[in-house]
Amino acid sequence: MKNWSIFVLILLFSCTKEVKIDIPGYQNQLVVDGIIETGGHPIVLLSQSANIYEQSDLAAYIARFVYDANLSVIHGNDTFPLSLYTIPELPIESQKKVAEMLRLDWNEALLLPIKVYSSNDLIAEASQSYTLHISHDGKNYAGTTYLPTPTPLDTVFWKPEPGTTDYGYSWARLSDPKNQFDAYKWEVKRIHLFNGAPIDDIYKRGYGGFFSDQFFDGKTIEFYYENPLKRKDTTHLKQYKRYYRLGDSVVVKFSKMDQHVFNFYDKKYAQLNSASNPFATPINVPSNIPGLLGVWAGFSPWYDTLYCIP
Repeated sequence: MKNWSIFVLILLFSCTKEVKIDIPGYQNQLVVDGIIETGGHPIVLLSQSANIYEQSDLAAYIARFVYDANLSVIHGNDTFPLSLYTIPELPIESQKKVAEMLRLDWNEALLLPIKVYSSNDLIAEASQSYTLHISHDGKNYAGTTYLPTPTPLDTVFWKPEPGTTDYGYSWARLSDPKNQFDAYKWEVKRIHLFNGAPIDDIYKRGYGGFFSDQFFDGKTIEFYYENPLKRKDTTHLKQYKRYYRLGDSVVVKFSKMDQHVFNFYDKKYAQLNSASNPFATPINVPSNIPGLLGVWAGFSPWYDTLYCIP
């Protein structure tokens, strides 16, 4: 029996064959993170994609930004060249928008040694299309985004959760337009004072902040969102971090976008949510700029103020 086992092992090892697989080399691609909002200036972050095996520290992140491209935005018959600015050189509202794009606090974004493309000559309007042109390394790219007419919320309100009289979610009622695609983004900024200063200086978006009317086209719905507080926020008790507190004042920013922009963010966050699942179906994130990664996103916001009182 022992000899037979040795024979089987010899047979198995004698049948092995070395197979070489030719894996194509990684090709960097331009990545666009561009936003234009009603009443605001265009803002574009341009960078190179990273190989999964590359460094992922702050220095490597900063080194991937691209500053030798030519960018412009076309609106109708007008062309607006985009120039490079450090973040502190931008108008204050544009500084805050960059902080929101990077998911940083405003003061943190001001310290980041990067440059962004923008133009102070262009102020976006709703119900208009804007085309971003990019020239880099002898190649040209273009993508268009449309800023839909915003849909106002019927009302925003606060109500305490069962078991407490002092904490609750933000609620809203929306009457969705009939027989058309509509997509929305929900952001908030608390404006009441804490230690003598407004508690938030930028808008924040919680989990699931992008949604479409796929399942409620033309209907009136009520929905709620949690408070997108950061873990280090010390203004709430730990067990109530995701609620608003009795007496809070909150500006709600409710934005619309076109279908291409929604498809990008919908697939992007689905991909991020499934990244740790080895059995998840791979997701390709579509871009509205052919040949590039990322998005040129137009938003048309509507604003209301939520006062957290019964």
